[in-house]
Amino acid sequence: MHGPFITDAQRALLLANGRQSLAQEDFDPPPVVKLFMPDASATWLLTEIDPEDEDRAFGLCDLGLGWPEMGWASLPEIQALRGPLGLPVERDLYFRAGKPLSAYAREANLAGRILA
Repeated sequence: MHGPFITDAQRALLLANGRQSLAQEDFDPPPVVKLFMPDASATWLLTEIDPEDEDRAFGLCDLGLGWPEMGWASLPEIQALRGPLGLPVERDLYFRAGKPLSAYAREANLAGRILA
């Protein structure tokens, strides 16, 4: 994998978003990190980490089955995944969010996949 799965700076922001999400019900931040499988169709746009369980992250999850959805995912499980060629999940080094997660989710639901 190129670089760490999630950088320390991204982890800090994901945790800060997790704390704000607990305090603010309608909190809708932009994704902090994009993870993907280079040899499969799975993609994750993550916005927060649960401050009470740092192995859980929230975001838009697309396993390549045609119905992306927002929800919680296990970071250790994502990190352990391997695609058909044995490649691990990677962090998109060039991803920069341009809108809140809900906007990515609307587009993904219409397209049947994450478009970011």
